[in-house]
Amino acid sequence: MGRRFYALSAFVPVILFFLFISSCRKFDGDQTIPSFIQIDSIALSSDYFTEGANTHNITDAWVYVNDQVVGAFELPALVPVLMKGINKIEIRPGIKLNGISSTRAPYPFYKPYIIEAKLVEDSVTVLKPVVSYYSTTQFAWIEDFEGSSISLEKTNKSDTVIERTVPGDPEAYTSQYSTYSGKVHLLDEVKKFEIVTFNGYILPGKGTPVFAEIDYKCNRGFGVGVFIKNSNAILTFPLVVVNKSDIWNKIYINLSPIVTEYPNAEYVKLFLDSDLGNDETEAIYFFDNLKIVYRNNQ
Repeated sequence: MGRRFYALSAFVPVILFFLFISSCRKFDGDQTIPSFIQIDSIALSSDYFTEGANTHNITDAWVYVNDQVVGAFELPALVPVLMKGINKIEIRPGIKLNGISSTRAPYPFYKPYIIEAKLVEDSVTVLKPVVSYYSTTQFAWIEDFEGSSISLEKTNKSDTVIERTVPGDPEAYTSQYSTYSGKVHLLDEVKKFEIVTFNGYILPGKGTPVFAEIDYKCNRGFGVGVFIKNSNAILTFPLVVVNKSDIWNKIYINLSPIVTEYPNAEYVKLFLDSDLGNDETEAIYFFDNLKIVYRNNQ
């Protein structure tokens, strides 16, 4: 992962402007005793065959009451609001952009959860939001390692390939639709991997949201970046270093700035890479439910 890193500009709305604002902001009226909204978690529903797995890493709830912002709250959350009676409640699912805690934002591909609910002073209204992808979300690429072939290949810099796990591997991500995961094993003289999407993708620019979603479990960090074919050159842009994780985790990587910077690119390819470094003899990486998604602004 010894590459220079491309400085990503912020995707709007990236900066969590309302994070840590007063959670007891007053609305119109003279109510002084708050009502409470309890949100323990936000679930994702997806059509597996067109949208891929419903894995997610929704960490925050951006809460609005009657279209007025209350604030952004890390889950689980008990949200105080100075409103009572029947009110429109909107909850926008939030993520850590590029896996960074200081850059939280609503995920632009998940529809908000909207409900009319009764709020009672000094009482708790429990909500269990379930959200889904916007119908306008485009899935340029999905790889879940359940097919007969893998849409990732090694580059000429790589000592190895990504393989599908064997049946019954306890480390693989398993669910109703998932039996296998992708696995990369570095050991002894196999010191480096660099794998890239087999196909290149034409992705929209002009500020259109474009993200990569990656589920992973690994005992050593890895890098994520893009190759961009522009004119007669193939440009390399490392974007994010992902820390190791002993459990299955998910990261959302913002590709929007770099895609926007090259509006005439012939194609974009996503790559993953890592190496053993100087002090390790073995590293194992598992990947699953990889996606490239975008949603046109129109």
